[in-house]
Amino acid sequence: MDFDLTDEQRLLRDTVRDFARQEVAPVAEELDRTKAFPYELVAKMGELGLMGIPFPEQYGGGGADTLTYALAVEELTRIDSSVAITMAAHISLGTMPIYMFGSDEQKDDWLPQLCSGQKLAAFGLTEPEAGSDAGNTHTRAALDDGQWVVNGAKQFITNAGTDISGCVSITAVTGQENGSKEISNIIVPNGTPGYEAGEPYRKMGWNASDTRPLSFDDCRVPEGNLLGPRGSGFRQFLAILDGGRIGVSAMGVGLAQGALDEAISYSKERQAFGQPIGKFQAIQNKIADLSAQIEAARLLVYRAAILKDRGEAFTLTAAQAKLITGRLAVRATEEAVQIHGGYGYIEEYPV
Repeated sequence: MDFDLTDEQRLLRDTVRDFARQEVAPVAEELDRTKAFPYELVAKMGELGLMGIPFPEQYGGGGADTLTYALAVEELTRIDSSVAITMAAHISLGTMPIYMFGSDEQKDDWLPQLCSGQKLAAFGLTEPEAGSDAGNTHTRAALDDGQWVVNGAKQFITNAGTDISGCVSITAVTGQENGSKEISNIIVPNGTPGYEAGEPYRKMGWNASDTRPLSFDDCRVPEGNLLGPRGSGFRQFLAILDGGRIGVSAMGVGLAQGALDEAISYSKERQAFGQPIGKFQAIQNKIADLSAQIEAARLLVYRAAILKDRGEAFTLTAAQAKLITGRLAVRATEEAVQIHGGYGYIEEYPV
């Protein structure tokens, strides 16, 4: 196994790292405090080609692999999770269904504006009774005179209610198949009558990310907005979620690394008993443990990305990476708060 990044991957990683430090870091605290969506940052990420990293160049994408995409997500999350999830959800969940399952016409219509960052895409799977139980979709779509008539609701949806949101790909029950629900995926453009994005949730984090409930009341879209064959929605969104776990895992690594960065920096500045607290073994042990665990988790994420790029089975590895990195991110931030002492509880400090 080759653990070295290519020159192109290193260049992209360093470009995103510089962007995150120079453009995101100075405004991250204010965006979080004011719960303001980062429109300017999204526009700049579009100009850098970050909003379409893994998609073909013919659609305005970067033509890069999954590992390159994971590197970009990691570097953004190292500074700010709200900006990172905006990009990750747009790519992995919003745009990927259209790329993987859309017709040539659907790709031509949507991918150029999505890859450029001019428009954002969302993925409407989660409902009050359907999330982890993904097949328990209650939203319904019925054909009527060449149109899908959609009725139902979604919740916890990212990127659907901004001024630049372009569309949401929703799961809906379109009939019965052998006594079971026939689930299909349908593209619903923003601005379609009957489709409404609710008020943003009041969250405990990711405050600059757009997260809302959606409602569909006799919402009509053309029959041609169906993604792939009718009844293939369940298989489609399982594939989308598999790939999405790689992006979320990269976020976990980035968040843990960002917390460690802040902890190390603070431990060199804070003086106690006549020396920096980083000189004390208790602090050194925390930093050493986190450093080792982050590196191990990072390799697991990269392995999942490489397996996907090779066309090999990656579902298990991506799930393992998501499990490990999520828990690690919580532990790393908690330890960073402890290393900061009382200042760890003060909002002026990034931890």
